[in-house]
Amino acid sequence: MRPLEFGWFLPTRGDTDDYGDPLKVAAGSEMFERVTRAAEDCSFEYMLIPVGHQCWDAWMTAALMMGRTKSIKMLVAAKPGYINPVLLAKMISTCDQLSGGRIAINLIAGQSEAEIVAEGIKLDKDQRYEVMDEEVEILKKLWTSDGKPVHHEGKHYTLKGAELAAPIYQKPYPKFYLGGGSGQAAEISAKHSDVHLFWGDTTERIASNMKELRVLAANFGREDKLGFGMRLQIVCREKEADAWEAAEGLIKNITEERERYIREHYAQSVANQRVQELRKTMGDMIAPNLWSGLTRARPGAGICIVGNPEQCANVLQQYIDIGCHSFCLSGYLHDAEAWRFKKMVRPILAERNKGRVVA
Repeated sequence: MRPLEFGWFLPTRGDTDDYGDPLKVAAGSEMFERVTRAAEDCSFEYMLIPVGHQCWDAWMTAALMMGRTKSIKMLVAAKPGYINPVLLAKMISTCDQLSGGRIAINLIAGQSEAEIVAEGIKLDKDQRYEVMDEEVEILKKLWTSDGKPVHHEGKHYTLKGAELAAPIYQKPYPKFYLGGGSGQAAEISAKHSDVHLFWGDTTERIASNMKELRVLAANFGREDKLGFGMRLQIVCREKEADAWEAAEGLIKNITEERERYIREHYAQSVANQRVQELRKTMGDMIAPNLWSGLTRARPGAGICIVGNPEQCANVLQQYIDIGCHSFCLSGYLHDAEAWRFKKMVRPILAERNKGRVVA
């Protein structure tokens, strides 16, 4: 069995414990460093840095945080068509060398079509996944070329002797993560990912999706190389009632305008469609202590574990038992919730999964 790994999230737009005021804690180097240091001190293996249009730049943030930490990896989201793949390969290999192997790549095609258009990317969804596939192939070619010139003739890129000065530190290359609910995302993940991150859902649905992805991965000879994880929110308190009070506090002041924006702005994302479907068909509770209420205020992976330490560990254990090994989590406020997870939930999981959780 794979070791269990836990990642945390850096809210580069700003942090809050009340989505009525989503920028309650301003973005900036002080908050970024406080949250990242908390995640490292709490034994999280990686830090997810987002690339949404309202977020600060992920690559510059990752570089700065690498310089202010010692062990935690930066999982940096990369979107197709934004950065030339040769330059991207150089950026990643440079980060990898200078940090001693503390970089990983999160592949995303983009949640919002409106955001893609606003930023000048003239690629539809199918084209973005085509470009993503080709870009990852180019990255891997450059990182495994042993310094030799790389030639590539593809649909979107042509390389004639591209070279990298900085070799990759992690061999053969850093880990790739991918989260997405579409058929295109599944195909790319099966072909390239080390970890496919699902958004919160029923264990039955996740187990079914894992089975389908393993079949796809087998087509590329990667059935045993593809791992699985969950991207979730968590609100843990010593008493369940206090956890629910904190969870409800996250959404008690959101406006109808905010809810409508979430529904409409991200409507074309298959993963977001599934999140909204869960709320419509199952209400606020998907399963015991697995809450969809936060998706009213937060786009993307808003399904939230809410409860006391034992209850939170129980939800995570159910995903572990069906084969998930990586958990990328968010909490509120992010530095404080990281410590609550470290002190209250991680020890329970370590006891239940002896030898699989790094202290």
